[in-house]
Amino acid sequence: MPVPPEAFQGLLAEARAALPGIVALRRSIHRLPETGTHLPRTQQAVLEALDGLGLDLSTGSHLSSVTARLQGARPGPTVLLRADMDALPMAEETGLDFASTVPGAMHACGHDTHTAMLVGAARLLAARRALLAGRVVFMFQPAEESGGGARHMIDEGVLESADGDVAAAFALHVTTRFESGTLHLRPGPTFAASDGLHVTVRGRGGHASTPHRALDPVPVACEIVQALQSMVTRTVDVFDPAVVTVASLHAGTTSNVIPETAEIRGTFRTLTPATRQLVRDGITRVAHHVAAAHGAHAEVTLTEGYPPVVNDPARTAALHDAAAALLGPGRVHHLAEPFMGAEDFSYVLQRVPGAMAFLGACPPGVPPAQAPDCHSNRVVFEEDALAVGAAVHAAAALRAGTLPDHADPGEVPRT
Repeated sequence: MPVPPEAFQGLLAEARAALPGIVALRRSIHRLPETGTHLPRTQQAVLEALDGLGLDLSTGSHLSSVTARLQGARPGPTVLLRADMDALPMAEETGLDFASTVPGAMHACGHDTHTAMLVGAARLLAARRALLAGRVVFMFQPAEESGGGARHMIDEGVLESADGDVAAAFALHVTTRFESGTLHLRPGPTFAASDGLHVTVRGRGGHASTPHRALDPVPVACEIVQALQSMVTRTVDVFDPAVVTVASLHAGTTSNVIPETAEIRGTFRTLTPATRQLVRDGITRVAHHVAAAHGAHAEVTLTEGYPPVVNDPARTAALHDAAAALLGPGRVHHLAEPFMGAEDFSYVLQRVPGAMAFLGACPPGVPPAQAPDCHSNRVVFEEDALAVGAAVHAAAALRAGTLPDHADPGEVPRT
């Protein structure tokens, strides 16, 4: 039977009572950010925070991951809850009392909050072991920002369970785009695929005073950049969007020498396989033909990045219902459009039906449209939202525990 709304009433109150501990863990991780796959301090902080909860703990072989498993008292499916742990290689300028003490590293994407919320959820669920049907896998993942840590954890067995496959997977991502403590989600594409582009335009160097005796690659590269934008607007369906961003254009070493080459670097982001291939083909075609029109040569390298995050409709509905029962329906909102950023939780959702939702964490008194958001060196998240995130994680696991093992996604009941 579906979990009745009253089953979640004490959950949010307990999460709020536990908020000081959740915040303390978040701040300790925030002060000492680590990037990439090797996060020994963060890993140790998570292991210490989970100690004594009666969880089956394991760590990664090739990255500083933590996997914790909680066995419920009743039969049921396995549910995975995920948090990423890595920081970004950038200097913090928030002015917070607990700002990063590591030069050139900062938790600017909220992964410190994700980690602390999931630890909070583990504590809430461990205390409800008698009510839990099935198992919960807590996935603490390094290397989301680069390196595809989720894929590596999958290779190391995070989705494997002695009692069957993972039936549902859920994750939250904080953002200052929405009011603190609100949840925002949608079925279908939610984050975009993100691929890299690198174009080298080869011309012929020479003296800056006699460009007619050289073949200047700089104006050719500039024309390619402009043509790529036109290619998107003229060939891509606006209802299946793409974003091509050139973030680096580099050529030459001094002011009076025409260089041999100019380099263009950037990303392109898409939501569907068809548009992804369309843009790949378009970038290659535009770069080669624009260069050829000027007698130059273009070398194009396209690097495949993360696939899109595609939320399973039934699991999205289950998460929506659990959050609405917990928070009230006025605090849970349909996300009108996808976010064109990328997330490697996509690798999990390629294997397991699930959903990722945004948790609003905009500081009070700041309009969301004006608040620095993720990847800003000035981003500040409202910490009261962390209690909501911990409780929503726990509610999602309790809600999913009402499903039969290996339930077909279409069979997920609504509360």
